[in-house]
Parts: sequence; C-alpha cells; structure tokens
Amino acid sequence: MFFLNKIVDALRAHPNRNAFCIRNTFYSYQDFFSRVAGIYTEVSEHYNTETRIGVLLNDDVETYASLIAILLLGKTYIPIHPHHPAERINQVIKQSGLRLILSGKEQQLYDNVRYFDVSSLTADPVSLSAPTISIKDDNAYILFTSGSTGIPKGVPITYFNLDSFIDAFISLGYEMSEEDRFLQMFDLTFDLSVMSYLAPLCIGACVYTVSDSGVKFTNIYGVLEQYEISFALMVPSILSHLRPYFNEIALPALKYCLFCGEALYSEIISEWLSCIPNATVENVYGPTEATIFCLTYNIKSKEEIVDWNGIVAIGKPMKNMEAIVIDDNFQIVADGSQGELCLFGSQLTQGYLNAEKTKEAFFILNDKRYYRTGDISYVNNEGNFIYCGRVDNQVKVQGFRIELSEIEFHLRKLTGFSNVVAFAVTTATGLSQIEAVFDTTIQETGEIIEALKTKLPSYMIPSKMHFISPFPLNTNGKTDRKELKKLIN
Repeated sequence: MFFLNKIVDALRAHPNRNAFCIRNTFYSYQDFFSRVAGIYTEVSEHYNTETRIGVLLNDDVETYASLIAILLLGKTYIPIHPHHPAERINQVIKQSGLRLILSGKEQQLYDNVRYFDVSSLTADPVSLSAPTISIKDDNAYILFTSGSTGIPKGVPITYFNLDSFIDAFISLGYEMSEEDRFLQMFDLTFDLSVMSYLAPLCIGACVYTVSDSGVKFTNIYGVLEQYEISFALMVPSILSHLRPYFNEIALPALKYCLFCGEALYSEIISEWLSCIPNATVENVYGPTEATIFCLTYNIKSKEEIVDWNGIVAIGKPMKNMEAIVIDDNFQIVADGSQGELCLFGSQLTQGYLNAEKTKEAFFILNDKRYYRTGDISYVNNEGNFIYCGRVDNQVKVQGFRIELSEIEFHLRKLTGFSNVVAFAVTTATGLSQIEAVFDTTIQETGEIIEALKTKLPSYMIPSKMHFISPFPLNTNGKTDRKELKKLIN
C-alpha cells in the first residue's frame, strides 16, 4: 500500500491519539491534520501551479504540517534551514527553481521567492486523501548535501523511492503499533528525519521531537527518559557525549535502538547495551542517494559484534536493494577483498539536479545502474558488508597509503577516549603528516605516542596531538570534521 494511504488511514483510525509532541506540547492526529488540511487547501487553491515548494524549518507543528501537506498534494518539498548561510540558501533556491516558501514563524529575504504564512490555517481533514501521481517519476523531496566544489548537491528522492523505503522498513519485521513513541532528533534537512516522522505517522504512533535549543545530547536523553521512547534512530556521536553517564542511564522502555550516519564503534555500543536491556539494536547504513538507509546489521550481544578496526558491520541489503564491492576498474571483487561499496535498487535516486555530478556518481554494470558511495567495504563469510572508512580518508604519507580509521582505532583503544579523529595535514613545506584530535582536555602526549609505536609503523604515528572539548557538531548531531580541522590549523 502506498505510504501516503497508510498515513491517511492512520488519521481515520486514530483521530484522538497523539501524532506529535513538540516542545512538550501534544497534538492529536485530528488537530495535526486539521493544520495539514488548511495548508493543503490554500496551496491547492492559490499555488497549485508550483510543483516544488520550500519549507522554512522551525521546531513547530506548522513545519511538519507543511511537509505532509506538500506530500499529500503530490508536490515536492525542499527544506530550508533558516540558520544556514544566506549564500547557501540562495544556491538551494536557484538550483531547485523555488518560487514559494511556506513558513509558520520567521520570514527572511531570499532571492526571487514569495512567502506564504501557514500559522493560522486549519480545515476539516475529512477530505484529505493520498494523491494520484506517477510515483515512479515524481519527486517527493529534494535534499541538498555538501558538494566538493562548495556548491550544495541537490538529491531528488521520488515517491517511488520513498514508498520503497517504507515497504522495506516494514518488511524488517519490527513489532510496531500506534502505542509506540518515536524519537525525532534530526534536523529536517537530514534524510534520517524522514524515517523518524513518516514511519510513526504510517502506523498511528506519536513523534517526539528534540528541541534545537540548549545542549543537543542532553535534550535527546531528556526526551528518551521523560517520554519513555520505544523507537529511536540516532547518530553514534550521541553515545560519545552520553558515555560518562552510562552508569546512571536506564531506558527499559526502549524496544528498538538504531544507529546511522557515522561509523558505530564496537567498544562504545557494547557499553550502551547495558543501558537499554530490552532493546533490539541495529547498525543501519545508507547515503541520502539511497533514501535514508538500505543495509542493516543486528547487534545480538556485545560478545558477537562483527567489526573491523572497531567499526561495527553495516550488514546486508534491505528488500529490493543490492550492494556490490568494486575495484578501480569497476569490476566486482571477491568476498573478503576491499573496494568501493556500490548500491542498486528501488530506493536509489535517479540522479542529482546537476547532470555532471550524476555522471560522476553512477555507472552501468550488467545492465544495472549503480551508485558509487565513496565508502570502502568488503563482504565477510556471513555475507555481511563491513565498513572500512571513506575513499577520501585513504591518504598517502611518505608514499605509503594510510587508512585514517586504523589510526583512530588504535588511539581509541590505547586512550579510552571514544571521540578521536585523525587528519592528514599538509605542512607549509608541502609535506603530508598525520595529526590527531581528542575530545578531551587531558593532554598527555608522551605516553600515547610511545604506546602507539608498538602498534603502528612510524609513518602512521601522528606528528601532532590536539585536545579540544567538546567536538563541534553539525546540525544533525554528527562530529563536524571540517570545522574540527579548521580549529587545528
């Protein structure tokens, strides 16, 4: 069944149940969808010619109502973060051809767009229904990711892609119902947010958002504990911030705990398991181009975790998705051999808004169109894909090819610090050297270097150590490596 039909059915079946909890205020399905219906009606009557519609993001019910209204209209939403640099926002507007932005709060001046205030709109949701559209070709949303040239890349995701994800997600067999309480910790420009609000709305459950004011990780834990969240998708960086408090944390109500967006480390997840005694824990993987996530690995116990350099496996492809590992000649490598992870299937985007970027990222093999993830991987004996780092994190120092994640692994093991980042830095003389950054104020470099010499060859030993706490995080709660590198230069 088309996912939007599921959402409309949930409204009909559970009008009095809570759909959202935002800043400690609850909104029932009836209340929420009356706002959706108001926006739906006004846009269809006055802006029906617009196929792409921007939403100025705020932590409020109007923002979520705008997203759902646009989807029910069969149109395309583009999330606009009001605190991103104006230059970036104008790039997004230009690339996507936006002429209309919906907002329930603040309005800002951007190039050649008009605003539509949705804050007071309500209507009877009885007339709402899923759109009749070509789900194969029509875009549900366009997200913009960082581009290597400094210009953001527009990634269009079709209704077909999104419906395929929801179908595959449900096929994972999670026991979910309208009684569940879902965490939504992500910025709405990050595709993990889409699962965090769409999946619960498909089953009549409640979405609990995390305030973007104050300290992110404390807000997340506060929501997890106060509202006895039963389903949580998080980025692994959150665990590093919560780790000092693991002895005090108890979340027995959590049924499912998923991690995505970054490498998940085995030593910290094995400790986290004691905080969530009743939860099924999974490491899931997927780039924006493959609609939220498309591989899953179940962590049964801390004794059975499959990892590489301390990085937890990313598992096996979900329904209707395939994954391969290729070499530099675009040939599939033998199991156990490392190469670049590539994806094929119904969740895969048709390409970027920029045709040249599309040519660079996709290729045809055996009549199938694959996406190059830029991630290094291999397949183990059990058929699980093992994540080994980024292609661009393989660097050369003194002529030797180095995997930065290997250095980070040994530094974590030797020091006990869960947040460690290694960089290749070019010196003023043009030479490359390794530098490491620790998320701590404790500065004891001598013992670290001596211990590391027993594990790694000399060319992999960091020339400099930096101690910065806390690490900068981006809006999605992930370690901001670019900002961190700026801090050490």
